[in-house]
Amino acid sequence: MPTRKGSLPLDPPVLYMKLPLYKRILGHLYFVYALTLFALTMLIVVVPIWLTTLFDEPRRAHWMHPIFRLWMGVYMPLAFCPVFRKGKKYFQPGKNYVVVCNHNSFADVPVSSPWIPGPNKTLAKAEMARIPIFGVIYKAGSVLVDRKSESSRRDSFLQMEKMLEKGLHLCLYPEGTRNKTSQPLQNFHKGAFRTAIEVQLPVVPALIFNTRDILPGKPGFWAWPRKIHFHFLPPVETAGLKREDAEALKERVRALMLEYYVANREQLG
Repeated sequence: MPTRKGSLPLDPPVLYMKLPLYKRILGHLYFVYALTLFALTMLIVVVPIWLTTLFDEPRRAHWMHPIFRLWMGVYMPLAFCPVFRKGKKYFQPGKNYVVVCNHNSFADVPVSSPWIPGPNKTLAKAEMARIPIFGVIYKAGSVLVDRKSESSRRDSFLQMEKMLEKGLHLCLYPEGTRNKTSQPLQNFHKGAFRTAIEVQLPVVPALIFNTRDILPGKPGFWAWPRKIHFHFLPPVETAGLKREDAEALKERVRALMLEYYVANREQLG
């Protein structure tokens, strides 16, 4: 999707109408191709992933992560959206982290969890787990939360802490929802940072580039292939921090992510 230099897309429908007719048509055809390819490859992995649910955590995640990585390692190049990862060196063997990512598109999901170095869980909306077939995969890799339920939200924090205590990484989107604004990052929520402080584990800031151009959301049923870059920044320690420090930690991490994103988005775009 075309962008204004130095900014994110401001109005995808208007930009779409400025595209040549052939590119609008090709984008719709590409969307059908990518969606069909996703469905076909999903049917191949759904049974192996379902079998992992017979195990308890963390064993389930240790079996599941290689399947996810193999699936997306095949799917993303076939969809002409190869993923280039940078910063893996910041993940020390035997340690786990709370990984916080920016969130611009539904295309972030098949990038983040498989390319985090090691088994991980993400926080996900409970209603998505009701989708036939896909829901099996979605539920298996997630801590589910019903955002309308206060008790479900409380329980999700306890579940996330348990996953960290079992040695798994967490993959969280502190913006809460997809960024549909003209700003590089939305404001962050404190949940991810409070969780990291509770278990005294480092936060790894992570930036995903170009997924909004691949799947902007509007217009519907339109996509365009792009290279994806997934960069990890040095961990931010939480040792010695207390719950009341979550706000300051949140702002510190957001500032690091914002500076890195703005400095690199033109080069990687």
